[in-house]
Amino acid sequence: MFNFSKKMMTVVLAASMSFGLFATTSSAATDYWQNWTDGGGTVNAVNGSGGNYSVTWKDTGNFVVGKGWTTGSPNRTINYNAGVWAPSGNGYLALYGWTKNSLIEYYVVDSWGTYRPTGTYKGTVTSDGGTYDIYTTMRYDAPSIEGEKTTFIQYWSVRQSKRPTGGNSTITFSNHVKAWASKGMNLGNSWSYQVLATEGYQSSGSSDVTVW
Repeated sequence: MFNFSKKMMTVVLAASMSFGLFATTSSAATDYWQNWTDGGGTVNAVNGSGGNYSVTWKDTGNFVVGKGWTTGSPNRTINYNAGVWAPSGNGYLALYGWTKNSLIEYYVVDSWGTYRPTGTYKGTVTSDGGTYDIYTTMRYDAPSIEGEKTTFIQYWSVRQSKRPTGGNSTITFSNHVKAWASKGMNLGNSWSYQVLATEGYQSSGSSDVTVW
């Protein structure tokens, strides 16, 4: 399991973006750029125009690069195109974010490298042309958005087979939120960031993703 449960992220808004263009309720325009690594190897991330980003990595420790929204939403429909998705080793292509009250780290994993994440199995949800297995995992004394040593639960929807890349894809997040809630997996009532992320651990690879 990757140690991605971090996280003091460096957040850099694209220089070309004007805050006046983005409402916090918008599901289209992205306003959040995430680029974090714990060191080791090399991670070269490019914050492209609009919702585009690209990253190449080699022999890394943990890293996460993505674009999305400063404030997450349980009702957001995320669209993306992973024109390049080529991990060699461990990597995720996933919708990723946090809530507070309760502190929850969540993932909707559409593709991965050599490791498919698992946990305590809770059931399945069918959404956007695929079936996802639902898992929970626990983290103890781990970094999070609330501090360096916290205990929190992780919620996962992991596609049973890797989603094809290179074309437009959609994640209807509300389907996962409702399925999680039906299993007693309730998210918090305060939303932190929400991104379509490339994550890797002790691996190499490249990706080029556009999010809207």
